[in-house]
Amino acid sequence: MLRTGRLLLSPLHAGDRDELSRLWRKPEVREFLFDGETLSDERIVELITQSEKDFATANFGFWAVREIGGDGSLIGTAGLRRLDDGPELEVVYSLDPACWGRGLAGEAAAAVVDYAFEVLGVGRVLAEIDEGNTASLAVVERLGMRPFETVPGVLGPMIHFALANPGQVAETE
Repeated sequence: MLRTGRLLLSPLHAGDRDELSRLWRKPEVREFLFDGETLSDERIVELITQSEKDFATANFGFWAVREIGGDGSLIGTAGLRRLDDGPELEVVYSLDPACWGRGLAGEAAAAVVDYAFEVLGVGRVLAEIDEGNTASLAVVERLGMRPFETVPGVLGPMIHFALANPGQVAETE
C-alpha cells in the first residue's frame, strides 16, 4: 500500500475488475492509455493477473487509486511496467475524468516514482507520452522528468521522458 496526502494506492486485485472496466472503458481515459482501444473483459482480467504476478515476483505492478475520506471507489490507477519489455520501468497512470484538474494524477504518479526509487532502488524511471496528451505531458514535467527522444506511435509521435534516482545521483557525485 502507498499513501499520499489525499490518496490510498493498493495493488490491483481481481475484486477491482468491475470498477477498472468502467474506468478504462471511458473514451477520455482509453484515448491515450490504450490508443483508443476498448478493452475486453478478458484483457482487463489478463492485465490484473499480470499485475498480481509482477507484484509477487518483482514487487511492482499497478495500484488502484482511491481518495482518502472518499466513498472507497476506484478513481484511477498508477503503476510501473517494463517499457517495451525492456529492463527499465515506466510510470503509467489513469484517472477518472470527474477527478481531472485536481493534481491527483501527479500525486499518484509521484508516489509510484518514489516507490521505484526508494523501495526498488531503480536508477531511473521512464514515461512514454503521446505528443497530443497535454495533460500527461504536464504531469511528467511536474515530476521533474525530462524528454530524451521521440518515437513513432499509434496516435502520432510519442515522447520518452526520464527521471534519474536522486539518491543514486548523489552517491555517484
